[in-house]
Amino acid sequence: MLSNEVAPDGGGNCGARLKLAREQAGLSHADVSARLKMPTRVVQALEENDLERIGAPVFVRGQLRSYARLLGVDLEPELDRVAVAQLAPSQLVSHTHTPRYRRVFEQATRRAIYIVLTAAIAVPVWLATRPHLDSNLAVQSLDVPAASLAAGAAPAAEPAAPPQRTPLIASMAPLPAAAAQRNALSLNFTGDSWVQVYAADGSTLEQGLLGAGQRRDYAAGEVARVVLGNSSAVQVQQAGQPVDLAPFSRANVARFTLSSDGSLAPVSD
Repeated sequence: MLSNEVAPDGGGNCGARLKLAREQAGLSHADVSARLKMPTRVVQALEENDLERIGAPVFVRGQLRSYARLLGVDLEPELDRVAVAQLAPSQLVSHTHTPRYRRVFEQATRRAIYIVLTAAIAVPVWLATRPHLDSNLAVQSLDVPAASLAAGAAPAAEPAAPPQRTPLIASMAPLPAAAAQRNALSLNFTGDSWVQVYAADGSTLEQGLLGAGQRRDYAAGEVARVVLGNSSAVQVQQAGQPVDLAPFSRANVARFTLSSDGSLAPVSD
């Protein structure tokens, strides 16, 4: 880089001094453009004093200072004499104004497109539904012509009235209870109890541990002998009447037999 002392005074302007300093520093236009992040055409315009291609005066002076700082050239005394005041400001061209004829043409074009699209949709639908709309369905009257009646045609006979049916009234009276249910046996468990129930032929009908909330019902004549462990947790009913197990219990175990008439008797040891 050239310092202020070695920078030549010749050239008569800023551009000539910058060009000479760049050549002595061995830099090309591309090198300066890369270091200053500045387009190459701007670097060339600064060296050629073609300032009208660059832009506003404030940008021209700023770019000259950056270029001079890179090369070590002092251009401050000459920056005030740079003829940038003659640069004409950029003319602003309004693009928002649209002639009236153009607006009318654009509106007419949009309406024409809308009409064409509507016709393209509506016409096929109308053509598809036209055969159904034009078809006349034949409707035949159900009235008998008066001429037929005048000619002696006998009207159809009236349909016979349906036969009267006598409604059946279901009796709500309860059916008489079967005699066999009068001697039925029921066992309701309020706690755990060991149960053994035997039939008249000696076969086992029930044997096991039953818990609270369980119930067993037996028909009359079905049970011959019953053994209830923890008899205090069992409620026995015979023909719907509660049975006191105290006469049949020993050490909280109840044993009793049932006769054919439903009466209970203790088991003989």
